[in-house]
Amino acid sequence: MIGVVAVLAIWEAFARSGMFSTALTPPIESIAATMFDMIRDGSLLENTLATLARVFLGFAIAVAIAVPLGVLMGRYWVVERFFLPLISVLVPIPSLAWVPLLLLWCGIGDTATILVVIYAAAFPLLYNVWRGVTAVNPLWIRAARVMGANQWTLLRKVIVPGAMPYIITGARLGFGRAWIGVVGAELLASPRLGLGEVIFNAGEYLQSSVMFSAIIVIGALGVFFERCVFQAMETATVRKWGMSAGR
Repeated sequence: MIGVVAVLAIWEAFARSGMFSTALTPPIESIAATMFDMIRDGSLLENTLATLARVFLGFAIAVAIAVPLGVLMGRYWVVERFFLPLISVLVPIPSLAWVPLLLLWCGIGDTATILVVIYAAAFPLLYNVWRGVTAVNPLWIRAARVMGANQWTLLRKVIVPGAMPYIITGARLGFGRAWIGVVGAELLASPRLGLGEVIFNAGEYLQSSVMFSAIIVIGALGVFFERCVFQAMETATVRKWGMSAGR
């Protein structure tokens, strides 16, 4: 909190120093007034909800793909041998590098943006699920089999709890990359609504206060999901299975 206050104080001093026009470096009072106006007319909420909808939809699809595939890779070496080289090639490619190509395929709008979110979120989650499944103690698996556990019970009672720290870490990383990817894709794909679109349009008209308002919302939501959502998931994991996610 002290760091945030210090940064705000430095920015306020810089904005009022006269080195640049206040149109380019607006003071905090101007940013707050602009944000209040955007909240009052509903535009900030509308664009925020549009961005969140794309993130949630893309992240949900990424989870539906990455978690089962990661489990299969961790349990069956044939699946691992098939997908691991492909993953190794695709992981280093930034999600935003695909935006121009996706725009050619899908056109301007939501589809390209959601595909970027899926790509950004899927690989960190997939990699961590795979590593988590392979890291489960083999003694636990053998003990469960001796006690008559079938494949479904083994998955539900042993493998998923054992891999949960990795899964939470993968979800954190995946959502973080998805959040970055959706804003970047909105800047380039020009959907009708979205925080990235707000920033792009404000930049075209030199509306710095509007840009900073959208940036503040992006940062605040990122902190909210990290501190309130994923930290709560980690706490629930500790309480239920006595283990914590790796950091």
